[in-house]
Amino acid sequence: MISLPPSERDLHAYVDQQLPESDRRVLETYLAAHPEVAAQVHAWQQDAHVLRAALSGALQQPANPALDPALIRQRIKQQSRRHFATAAVLLMAVSLGGLGGWQAREATQPPMLPMADAMQAYRLFALDGVLPADYHAQGNATMQTWLDRYFNQAQRLPDLSQAGFTAVSGRLLSTEQGAAAMVLYEDRQGRHISFYIRPPGPENNFLPRGSRSADGLLAEYWSGGGYNYAMVSPQGLPTTPLLQF
Repeated sequence: MISLPPSERDLHAYVDQQLPESDRRVLETYLAAHPEVAAQVHAWQQDAHVLRAALSGALQQPANPALDPALIRQRIKQQSRRHFATAAVLLMAVSLGGLGGWQAREATQPPMLPMADAMQAYRLFALDGVLPADYHAQGNATMQTWLDRYFNQAQRLPDLSQAGFTAVSGRLLSTEQGAAAMVLYEDRQGRHISFYIRPPGPENNFLPRGSRSADGLLAEYWSGGGYNYAMVSPQGLPTTPLLQF
């Protein structure tokens, strides 16, 4: 039996028609004496009536095959497969496009000229003199000792004394291929010739003996002993002594 005054739970049980007959009569007697509580209960009853009407209308509608749970799961799987296939096609297109773009970049990128870094080093240090030398010496002997500290089993420095050139300074450099060095030769007229050495790089791009000229400079290059070399001099300077090493 319910107690009075009734709890909210009892009132909702009355609205939902869940109270026993005896409790329902007791509660109706209480509501008759308390109009404010009766008004609240009446409002809840109206809401419940509207809700039941709405639900009963939906339940009376004919069955919709599209709402069958098995069909819904099947459609979700099919959509997932289509999305996966679309993503795979897009990924393939992006990959092929990236590969094609990289190949096009490689095809349009100008090839690296042999020992371009050696010619650039000559411009910086022999022509412009933008940085001081790391080592000063007079003659090949002391310069060879300095060079051997950094390059094992490298070829010997060329002897250009017959052409009037003496090794006077050395510079350590850093390149994409690794550590490099440039030895500068000078004659009495102040003209310069450079000897350049560096590793071939991770792809072991060793060079056949050759030469090329650019911007008034001549570079003669070759490989040996695990290194690449270049002799760089101004064009027009007698090159016969440079070939005798």
